[in-house]
Amino acid sequence: MSHSRTFSTASKDGHIAHANLKQSHHQGPIRNVVPAAADYDTSHTIEARKYLRTYGLTPPAVDTFENQNKRALAILNSKKTPIEKYQYLSILRSTNVHLFYRLLAENVKELTPLIYTPTVGEACQRWSELYTQPEGMYLSFSDRGHLHTVIQNWPHHDVEITVVTDGSRILGLGDLGIDGMGIPVGKLSLYTACAGIHPLKTLPLCLDLGTSNKEKREDPLYMGSRRDKVTPEEEKEFLDELMAALTERWPGIVIQYEDFKNPFPSLERYQETYTMFNDDIQGTGAVILGGFINAVKQSGTAPKDQRAVFLGAGSAGVGVAKQLTQFFMQEGLSEEEAKKRFWLVDSQGLVALDRGKLADHKQYFARDDNDGKQYKSLEEVVEYVKPTILMGLSTIGGAFTPKILERMAELNDRPVIFPLSNPSSKSECTFEEAIKHTKGKCLFASGSPFPTLKHDGKDLVPGQGNNMYVFPGIGLGAILSKSVSVTQNMIYASAEALSTSLLDNEIKENWLYPDIRRIRDVSVVVTHGVIRQAQKDHVDRELALRHLSDEELTEYIRNRMYDPHTEVERVNEEIRELAEHVIGSPVEAKGGAKRGVASRPGTGSGA
Repeated sequence: MSHSRTFSTASKDGHIAHANLKQSHHQGPIRNVVPAAADYDTSHTIEARKYLRTYGLTPPAVDTFENQNKRALAILNSKKTPIEKYQYLSILRSTNVHLFYRLLAENVKELTPLIYTPTVGEACQRWSELYTQPEGMYLSFSDRGHLHTVIQNWPHHDVEITVVTDGSRILGLGDLGIDGMGIPVGKLSLYTACAGIHPLKTLPLCLDLGTSNKEKREDPLYMGSRRDKVTPEEEKEFLDELMAALTERWPGIVIQYEDFKNPFPSLERYQETYTMFNDDIQGTGAVILGGFINAVKQSGTAPKDQRAVFLGAGSAGVGVAKQLTQFFMQEGLSEEEAKKRFWLVDSQGLVALDRGKLADHKQYFARDDNDGKQYKSLEEVVEYVKPTILMGLSTIGGAFTPKILERMAELNDRPVIFPLSNPSSKSECTFEEAIKHTKGKCLFASGSPFPTLKHDGKDLVPGQGNNMYVFPGIGLGAILSKSVSVTQNMIYASAEALSTSLLDNEIKENWLYPDIRRIRDVSVVVTHGVIRQAQKDHVDRELALRHLSDEELTEYIRNRMYDPHTEVERVNEEIRELAEHVIGSPVEAKGGAKRGVASRPGTGSGA
């Protein structure tokens, strides 16, 4: 029954307009929840839009995934520069997160360079200049003593992983302060795209601890504090409070450190107390190790006869070398023998004990067998060592000169050439240069992407030692196993698993890394290896997983990965369950957008 009252108003021409005010007993309760950005997805059915209270707030047609992708790609392609494309994708991620990840899933090779390296480098350099919308959380040094309170402002209650940086060493670009936020944002996008960690369960976190960059401090558009960098002691106290605050709010959170100027103290301080790891040291080391294992196999030179020259003896270079040392030890060498496979070169030449005072992190690999001779240049060291392997983590573009590359080819049938510095402008050599000056003999992997190259009538595909091959699996493995820490064995297991993930045709083509378009499958393999190692190390708390067969564990991992194609269907399922609860009998699903996807609701990792 409804009641109505009618009011009439006569217009000048005598027509009467009626206003009919009705009160209906059938009006639904008002939903007080404000729709989330993802609720405005134009592929939602009409029923879903009414349920989400977005009906009438989007164009009437129910869009197909195919049309959404076409439209988004057309807009993307209309942008002239990579940074404009980056900005569009950032807006899309904020306004239609599931469409963003559907687009990324189907175009991962093409879009990854736009959302991460190399484009993220420019995005970070210009972060304050281009700032348009909130992304992630900022914690300032002035917030010390109150970090727990500030963290309560993060709107999502179930965070599984955070990437944290202080912006002090961004991609070889120096100290960018809070402008380094692009790194956690981009990294967590890859966690979602590659390993299926639900985007609403990620926290990009940038610490405003000042900046040593005078240009930033004096830039009127810079949005961070204008103080110099805090002292190491102040940073330690701040990080102690941060780690406690994060784990108090989210007890199972995985914490990834990224782009700190000196990453070693925090790793040593927290790695056994919290579920944390450092991607610059451990992730970089693991992904290079994965490709390195395959390169050693293909080179034809036994591990005990390998000689590796590293250009770059900073935290990344030393971290990578330590990971590779572990490989040689697994191959039967003692720690001392494994350590002697490496010669590190910094700005002053060969790192040797008799050269003078060395930074603490350089001591481990410092040579004591150089007979008092100081080798000042990379070219001199190559001639002295006669290496089988040449690796670059120096951020010195072009450091692997034609002469050095030619010498590597003279010394080896299959020289291993790994110019690993990012972005591509800082790579020690390009793929084309490496192929040209080694006459196609080298086994190549870089840190930045390079295009396929035609050589002697064949298309050669460069390997890219991109951390995205391993860190998503490390994070997801720690989440699903509920690890209390991320052990060094788990890091090594991620590299070993990566090295086994190549298909037969990829091995036949002498690839060192799998096709990046298979990244979700690769992440499953890596996650599997990390979980099994967590179990061996007895740091896992999800004890039921110990009893699963390898096949069952693989299926378990896949079922817990967020799938952006099924999120719309998940809402429809929610509506059906609600309707069935109300009327007490099954409700037929009504057709909506053409999905072309599995019917399993996308639950996200553990959602």
